Amino acid sequence: MKVQLLRICHGRSGDKGDTANIGLIAREEKFYPLIERAITAERVKEYFGAMVLGPVERFELPNLWALNFLLHNALGGGGTKSLKNDAQGKTLAAALLRMEIDVPEGMIDGHV
Repeated sequence: MKVQLLRICHGRSGDKGDTANIGLIAREEKFYPLIERAITAERVKEYFGAMVLGPVERFELPNLWALNFLLHNALGGGGTKSLKNDAQGKTLAAALLRMEIDVPEGMIDGHV
């Protein structure tokens, strides 16, 4: 079944200059292999489309059940240079948490 990442992950985002940083943290250990397979750097770049002008890097943190993404050239120059509404990338994790992935039937209980 398709579910939004927010059902199985927490997210956090921020910035450093013109690079946005998004962390995805699985809510339970059993969800980490799902996000590790499904959420590639390429998929994140495609999801954000023309907003990300540079490459997207992915870093895996399996001991934290987390993935970290750096979106280069995504903030219009950064906080002090950009005319973008969110020149510091604070809302990007919330946007990524709306991405849908396939999750096996029965893996998500009603309490998640």
